[in-house]
Amino acid sequence: MTAIAIFLACLSQFFLVIGQLMLRRGMRVTPVRVGSVAAGIGLLTVWFFLWLGLLADWDLSRLFPFEGLNPVLVVVGAWLFLKERVPLSGWIGIGLISLGVALVTSS
Repeated sequence: MTAIAIFLACLSQFFLVIGQLMLRRGMRVTPVRVGSVAAGIGLLTVWFFLWLGLLADWDLSRLFPFEGLNPVLVVVGAWLFLKERVPLSGWIGIGLISLGVALVTSS
């Protein structure tokens, strides 16, 4: 993979994670925050088409490890920005996921 492909794969995951966080932020209150939900949908749409573009040019086996970053980034984002509590077992799980992604990516 080229440096630009790696950058775009990371950027796509950024859009996916921020989109999920915006959806959660918008849906956690009544009435629903339409702006947050719309932003979340927009970011997820950008992620979708960016990911399709990457899939057109790169092997899925090279791209899919970037999807492994998603659970890690969502949990860290929820902890930082939504002030959600993450138990110790959650942090251990994040460490194991990160290790697995590193192993798959390096092979």
